[in-house]
Amino acid sequence: MSGYLLDTNIASYVIRGDRPKISARLASLPMDEIAISAVTEGELLYGVARRNYPPRLTERVRQFLLRVDVLAWDHDVTRTYAELRAACESNGVSLSPLDMMIAAHAVATEAVLVTNDKAFSRAPEPLRIENW
Repeated sequence: MSGYLLDTNIASYVIRGDRPKISARLASLPMDEIAISAVTEGELLYGVARRNYPPRLTERVRQFLLRVDVLAWDHDVTRTYAELRAACESNGVSLSPLDMMIAAHAVATEAVLVTNDKAFSRAPEPLRIENW
């Protein structure tokens, strides 16, 4: 893929539309360079389910998911996950299970992970991150 993989927190900001700097950066890029992990899709859908599907939020999430590529978690990603998790553990770095899966997805697809979560900054290379 290459390009940019949006972490769940960045996707949430885009959906809410409350971070003009992020929206402007996103608008400056071709949409074929932007994607989310299937893990992020699951987290977004969980967010609306947890709130009992409020109509406006549910529609905003649906519209976002129509416009962004959702990358499947496949065998290449699982191998990368194993390697990245082992490297993190040997360096004393811990990420939540879903964050580890998203980080592995970024590494496997050679994408830059766009996140506002400082925990990712402790993860070893080859994970590349940006905070818009």
